[in-house]
Amino acid sequence: MRRTCVVYRSYDPAVGPYTDLDRPPLHEERLRRALVVPGGLWTELTVVAETPSTNAHLLDSARRGTAEGAVLIAEQQTAGRGRLGRTWISPPRAGLAVSVLLRPDVPARALGWLPLLAGVALVEAVRRIAELDAVLKWPNDLLIGDRKCAGILAEAVPGAVVIGIGLNTTLREHELPRPDATSLQLAGAACYDRDPLLRAILRGLADWYTRWRDDPGGCGLREAYVLHCTTLGRRVRVELPGGHHLDGEATGIDLDGRLIIEGEPVAAGDVVHLR
Repeated sequence: MRRTCVVYRSYDPAVGPYTDLDRPPLHEERLRRALVVPGGLWTELTVVAETPSTNAHLLDSARRGTAEGAVLIAEQQTAGRGRLGRTWISPPRAGLAVSVLLRPDVPARALGWLPLLAGVALVEAVRRIAELDAVLKWPNDLLIGDRKCAGILAEAVPGAVVIGIGLNTTLREHELPRPDATSLQLAGAACYDRDPLLRAILRGLADWYTRWRDDPGGCGLREAYVLHCTTLGRRVRVELPGGHHLDGEATGIDLDGRLIIEGEPVAAGDVVHLR
């Protein structure tokens, strides 16, 4: 049975009245009480009305020594960043823009798993809360059908990694940034309320991260990623740094999280699924 997700909130004293009932504000204190708990990964949680980029903000915080577990959520980003320098901007409260600060004590070669780990946490949350058949395109785009609904960007500074997640929740057709994009609402989600989605994503991310940090090779992350990755078994084109590309069948994910194309591992690139 599909859950019914109804949002009745139309006024919040922190932000004043608003008219779009599909896009209520997030409640920082409620989220903090639910997610910043003794013994948990998340140590602080902040919701801001607007910021150029949640990732850029947390990277600056990491350089200043902020501890692991900081979470920053923006109701709107004015200069959000995606992979390969792309921008990611949406109307206020029409999506989730969240970044987290992590300081994993693992071998450097294992760090490539972090964006894939975030992808697993994201797809599991969307499948459970929104009840949609979401999948992952390597390395970490979330697709519904063949349309992109979310992306992930991991960026590092010495001693820290910041992971940003951008998820389209209530974007309408005329608001989509590109023809092959979608939102949870457009895809027919059973629930697209950002509050339960955010809670599920952050709890899943904390769970996977803790297990992976304690046992990178034995936590089951690779198996979970392979289960959700729609790129595997397809013919793809990978646009590589430097203007080169590689065509072939995607046959697997190696122990470092790299995509295997015709026996050759690819660590970074823009994947196009070929028909």
